Amino acid sequence: MNTSSSLLELKARYGPRYRWLLLLSVMLGTMASIMSSTIVNVAIPDMSRHFILGQERAQWVSSGFMVAMTVSMLTTPWLLARYGYRRTYVGTMLLLMVGGLMGGLANNFALVLSGRVAEGLAAGIVQPIPAIIIMRAFGPHEQGRASGLFGMGVVLAPAIGPSIGGVLVDIFGWRAVFFLVIPFCLVSLWMAYRYVPVAAPGGMLPNRKGAGIDWRGLLLGTVGTLCLLNGMVQLHSGNRGEAGTLLGAALTTLLVFVWWQRRMTTSGGAPLMNLALFGYRPFAMGSVVAFIYGTALFGSTYLLPMYLLLGLNLSASHVGTILLPAGLVLAVTIFGVGRLADKKPTWLLVSIGLALLAASFALMLTVTLTSGLWLLVMLATLGRIGLGFILPSLNLGSLRPLHEHLLAQGASAINFLRMLGGAIGVSLCGIVLEWRIAAHGDSFANASSSPARLAAFNETFLMLAGLCALAMVAAWKLRVRVAAKGLPPKPSVED
Repeated sequence: MNTSSSLLELKARYGPRYRWLLLLSVMLGTMASIMSSTIVNVAIPDMSRHFILGQERAQWVSSGFMVAMTVSMLTTPWLLARYGYRRTYVGTMLLLMVGGLMGGLANNFALVLSGRVAEGLAAGIVQPIPAIIIMRAFGPHEQGRASGLFGMGVVLAPAIGPSIGGVLVDIFGWRAVFFLVIPFCLVSLWMAYRYVPVAAPGGMLPNRKGAGIDWRGLLLGTVGTLCLLNGMVQLHSGNRGEAGTLLGAALTTLLVFVWWQRRMTTSGGAPLMNLALFGYRPFAMGSVVAFIYGTALFGSTYLLPMYLLLGLNLSASHVGTILLPAGLVLAVTIFGVGRLADKKPTWLLVSIGLALLAASFALMLTVTLTSGLWLLVMLATLGRIGLGFILPSLNLGSLRPLHEHLLAQGASAINFLRMLGGAIGVSLCGIVLEWRIAAHGDSFANASSSPARLAAFNETFLMLAGLCALAMVAAWKLRVRVAAKGLPPKPSVED
């Protein structure tokens, strides 16, 4: 059976609902990848005690995942063109399962970190795929609804995951959180073979003899990201000379990466990141928002559980209980805002979300050691409502003006920038927190918390609030009139 007949059979078999079944299929895999990125945070203290890790080494459980996920996102367009949707998707799910098994069965920290890197590689490849499908398989009048439905499903994973993960850590220990993603991967594999086509984007046959991947660009991106994160860690450790060298290498690598991508484009090659994307002002401004937003989002995803565990001395089960209501509210919010995104300006929705997120961070200053759990639930919920406004709106506002042939590259690039910000955010929050803890004369070596420790956490949250306020400036630049011809035409489900 050739690719075209396979696609025709899928559409004929499932009719108009096929595009929704396709979206559901890739949504499950994305849920598994996102769950793997966030659920491990509630297990970091227990894992640190088991392997006798310092804060800096333990932080690499999150940072290593982020680095791998960030860099691998740039390979998605090439993988889709070469292997098609189904082979690419199935491969990532298998890799995600292998990473979970490695982490759960590990008897040393190096193997745990290797499992996390494998999970990160899989998560990075799979995450741009839903945005590509939404922009190509759904018309402009229903892209917001599709984004809202997809987002509602995806956020349930990090909403439910830490709650279940916290209970599993208390009962079975840290290893249990690695195994939790495996059932999701198995279900997503079953659905992939039913609903995900073997075609490449555009309904074309996968081209196994096409241009090779831009290995030099991929190497530059990997080296630059590693230098950046290691430079920040060394800066925190007080090794200013080594930190300066690494950060300088990161900047140099970035400049060389841009030069190489331009050279690949002018020579007719296939660059890892098509810089023509940034000639579209909404995409360029959306990329700025995505980078800053990623820094705040993933930084807070790392910081909030640490705050509850080490700042307020709550159990892992309590952490999950506090975050669960906020996650459920996020799911409802994102579904409603997705429908609004088909009618209201996306820049307005993104700005509202950033304002609410900044307020939730700033209001953490009101929490004390004697505050009730209701206050923590309320602040976490406020922040998740803000996320609900941002998530379905930012991609739409950034990708809609792009030419159709740039959609796959655009989805990968904006996810790359968001995750690069996220990788920086995790490290940045760890650095600032340790700095402020020392400045207030406290240490995580002390078993109990103190007002000084809370002050250090609060100042770190205040930094995140400032970043969100900065992102609002770029969000306002999304206010441009997009001509009808700038929108991708309403397509059939050819992908």
